[in-house]
Amino acid sequence: MTPPRQIRADYDARSLVVYQAYAPRVADAAVAAGRFVPPFSFTRMTWIKPSFCWLMHRSNWARKPNQERVLAVRITRAGWERALYRAVPTLPGTSGGGPAGGGELAGAAVHVQWDPERSPRGAALNHYSIQVGIGRELIREYAERWIVAIDDITPRVRRIAELVERGEGAAARRLLPPERVYPLAPDLARTIGADG
Repeated sequence: MTPPRQIRADYDARSLVVYQAYAPRVADAAVAAGRFVPPFSFTRMTWIKPSFCWLMHRSNWARKPNQERVLAVRITRAGWERALYRAVPTLPGTSGGGPAGGGELAGAAVHVQWDPERSPRGAALNHYSIQVGIGRELIREYAERWIVAIDDITPRVRRIAELVERGEGAAARRLLPPERVYPLAPDLARTIGADG
């Protein structure tokens, strides 16, 4: 049985992939620059997700307004873990130390939220996927220093969506990014309410 809260991601020794969906003008500028630049907003929290299927559920396979382009953003593991160590869980019961108070959450540089993981068809699964909200205190560091590469994977997203809609689940699964359990130090797992 899959533990309820584990980070699963496409990662290597130095980096991992998170997914974000944007309007074309934001995506075009980011892909051209190899990092986030205006019109990307540096004044509001940005949410990154290592679960491909969760973002597909959230963006309706890149069909929602202002989420028509899906970016695979490869960031350093050092940056990812820096964010996690600064995180405060957003929902009661997601932290080993109990739910964060309103003031603690409001002042946090990073928010962590666990939501039901999704199948390619959008069904909620019995384990959770992490979302990480990076606030203004760290957003420039994320956008300018953690990013290794940005790839527009929208054509792949559309192809997988077509296969899912046609009921060709096996073919769709072959195109999904590889995701495996991301190793966490015990203190970091406690910080974000993950299962050790």
